[in-house]
Amino acid sequence: MSKQTSRKKAPGKKAPGAQSAGPGGRATVPAPAAAPAPEADGAPALEFSRRRLLGTVGAAGAAGLVVGGAGGAIGATAGQSAAQDAAAKAVTTIGSTEVPFRTARAGQQAGITTPLQATGHLVAFDLAPGADRKAAAALLRRWSRTAEELMAGHTPDADTGVALDAGPSSLTVTFGFGPSFFGRTGLTKRRPVALDPLPDFSADALDPERSNGDLWIQIGADDALVAFHALRALQKDAAGTARLRWQMNGFNRTPGATARPMTARNLMGQIDGTNNPKPSDRDFDERIFVGRDADQDWMRGGSYAVVRRIRMLLDDWEKRSLHEQEKVIGRRKDNGAPLTGGSETTPMRLDASGPDGLPVIPANAHARIAAPESNQGAAMLRRPFSFHDGFREDGAPDAGLLFICWQADPLRAFTQVQRKLDRGDALSRFLRHEASGLYAVPPAAEPGDYVGRPLLEG
Repeated sequence: MSKQTSRKKAPGKKAPGAQSAGPGGRATVPAPAAAPAPEADGAPALEFSRRRLLGTVGAAGAAGLVVGGAGGAIGATAGQSAAQDAAAKAVTTIGSTEVPFRTARAGQQAGITTPLQATGHLVAFDLAPGADRKAAAALLRRWSRTAEELMAGHTPDADTGVALDAGPSSLTVTFGFGPSFFGRTGLTKRRPVALDPLPDFSADALDPERSNGDLWIQIGADDALVAFHALRALQKDAAGTARLRWQMNGFNRTPGATARPMTARNLMGQIDGTNNPKPSDRDFDERIFVGRDADQDWMRGGSYAVVRRIRMLLDDWEKRSLHEQEKVIGRRKDNGAPLTGGSETTPMRLDASGPDGLPVIPANAHARIAAPESNQGAAMLRRPFSFHDGFREDGAPDAGLLFICWQADPLRAFTQVQRKLDRGDALSRFLRHEASGLYAVPPAAEPGDYVGRPLLEG
C-alpha cells in the first residue's frame, strides 16, 4: 500500500469546507455562467477574442501586456466598456465556480444533479491481487481526501502543475462500487439486490474489457486540464491497491457557448435530455435516490449508475433526410419540440393522428418508446457525455454517447425502458452498445469521513 502523500494549499486558497467570504471569494453556485451578450453592431470575432483575453489575464494584472510589440498596452481602464466587463466576468466565473464535495442536497455525492460539465472522464479500477477490505478502505480514504481538495481548487504536494493556473472549474468526482467489489472484499452479504447483473439485450455487442469493474469514478469539469489533473491524481492514489481496468473520455458543450442556457445536443445533432426528471419534481428523490426501504442501509440516499458506451453510426445517420431523422426521433431537430407541435417542453400528444390516419409521432419513434407514459412511469436521470475516439478501419468515426443514467432501482428504470427500446426502437439501427457497467453510488461522506465508510467499516 502506498504511503499517504501530504498536501499543501495553494496561496490564498481556503481550506476544504470553509465558506466563501468577501468579494474575492469563489463562487459556489453550480449553475454554468451565462454567455456574454452578442454585440449589437456585429463586432468581429477578433474583438471578442481580445475581450476574452482581458478576462483571462485581468486578475494577474493585464495592464502590463503588450499587443504585437507596438507598445499598445491592453488594460482594464476606467473607460472599459460594459461589454468588456461582462465578457471578463463570464470567463473568470467558469474557472472560479466550485461544487462542494459534500453536497447540500440531502447528502448525495456531487456529479449526479450537478449541471453538465464541458469535459469528463469515466474510469474503472479492479483491486490488485492481495488487496483486501482494509486496503480498499484506505484507498477510499485517500480518494475522498484528494477529491475534496481538488474540488475546492487546492494544490497537492508534489503536484504535476497541469492545473496550477486554474480554479476549481466546477470539478466533481463521484465514486461507485461494481458488483465484483463485494466478493473481492468479503462483503457479499452487503451487496444490494439492485446490483444484480443487467439482462442481455439483442442490440448488445459488449466488450468485457471495457465493461464493469470493482470501483468506478466519474470526473467532470468545465476545464479539460482540471479534469485530467484530477484523473492523474486519483490514479496515482490507487497505485499498489487498484489497477486501471478501462477509461473513457467525453465532452459536452462548454457553458456559455450558447446565447442562452439550453438542453444539450448529442453528436447526431439532436437535443438530448428533454424529458429528464427535474429536482423540482415532487417525486424526483423517490425516482433517483435510494429511500429508507433500501435492503442495505449503507445505500440510503445513494443512487445507481448505469454506464453504456453507445457508438453512433453517424455516416448512416447523416445520409438520412431531416424529415427521416425527425420521424426516427419523434421530435424536431431544430428546437426539440414534439412532432405534434409546440416547444421543446410541450408534452407529446401520443394519440394524435395525421391526415393519413397514422400517428404523427410514429409508433417506433425513440421519444415515444422511451417516454415514461409508455413505460408505466419509469424514468431515470440521464447525464451523458459525448465521445470521439478517432476513426475505425473503414473510416467511420468511432464516436457516440457515454450514456450515464441515475435511478433508485435499475430494474424499474433503465432495464424496463431498455427492454422496450430493444423490441422496436427506430433509433436502434443507428446505434451499437459496446460497453456496459452498473455501479452502486453511496451518499456523500460525512465531514471528516470518506465515501463508503458505512459499507467498509459498518
